[in-house]
Amino acid sequence: MEALAFGCVIIQDKKYEKDIVIHANGRISKRKKKKSKPLEPKYGHTPLSEKELVFLEKERPEVVYVGTGYNAALPITPRALAILANYETIILSTPEVISKIEAEKNKYVAIVHVTC
Repeated sequence: MEALAFGCVIIQDKKYEKDIVIHANGRISKRKKKKSKPLEPKYGHTPLSEKELVFLEKERPEVVYVGTGYNAALPITPRALAILANYETIILSTPEVISKIEAEKNKYVAIVHVTC
């Protein structure tokens, strides 16, 4: 895994230029931030909201990583933080998260923002 530069990450030899979710089973999908889009005016940026975290209950990770972008500017709503409080949660800039998940031994989910 590698946090190349603002706007992209490389995971399993594939370059991603959109926000992604690394699921507990290792599958990678596009982050469904449209669910949080209506909150953009309030936050000045599309935040990570509770609407995007519904899948956590089904996947039941031991650890949740949130990569908040290269400048750590991704806002997280209070309700999302309340959900994340039910898990061991690590919220860091995207480059820091990418370096930490490489060594993670527990079942994890990662939500990775590739810009800001």
